[in-house]
Amino acid sequence: MTDDRLRIGVLLSGGGTNLQAILDEAARDLPVEVVKVVSSRPDAYGIERARAAGIPVVWLNCEAYADPAAADRFIVGELAAAGAQYVVMAGYMRKVTPVILDAYPNRVINLHPALLPAFPGAHAIRDAFEAGVKVTGVTVHFANEQYDRGPIIAQRAVAVREDDTLETLEARIHDTEHLLYPEVLGLIADGRVSVDNRGKVRIDG
Repeated sequence: MTDDRLRIGVLLSGGGTNLQAILDEAARDLPVEVVKVVSSRPDAYGIERARAAGIPVVWLNCEAYADPAAADRFIVGELAAAGAQYVVMAGYMRKVTPVILDAYPNRVINLHPALLPAFPGAHAIRDAFEAGVKVTGVTVHFANEQYDRGPIIAQRAVAVREDDTLETLEARIHDTEHLLYPEVLGLIADGRVSVDNRGKVRIDG
């Protein structure tokens, strides 16, 4: 790894498919290094993906989150010790507290499976499907204290087909996530992403 790679810590709760997408692109030419993986569950398959890639991993459990601020202080300590410059949430099912947000201002990134501000929350794909929209998509945004309301970095639309089931729509949404997330991390690694004084994201070039 070279010193000019963007060093990220990845937070996850499940299978880690977006972690894998980032790792796959980093193995090609994405200038990103995953220096730590933190799981909110000890049984998340994303832990195995991290181990297979030789990435240090730590996990918490429900008891650890009884005090969310204490849990986040532990996470910040782990990420700081690993040298993480950005925090990347990849299917992380816990709302981060100001402990993480203050430690990484405008450097905590989240992925949401809808075109925010439409369909916020934990069931965005199902909510969009049941609403009968013709277009939904994926949003990458900076996290803040308002759930799914942080500054939007990038979005990509996904058409809802007439013959879609919830499962087929979910599959295309996830395929889009796996493309868009590494692309955004590449822009950040290139120094092209900033937040202006109005709280809007600017992408240069």
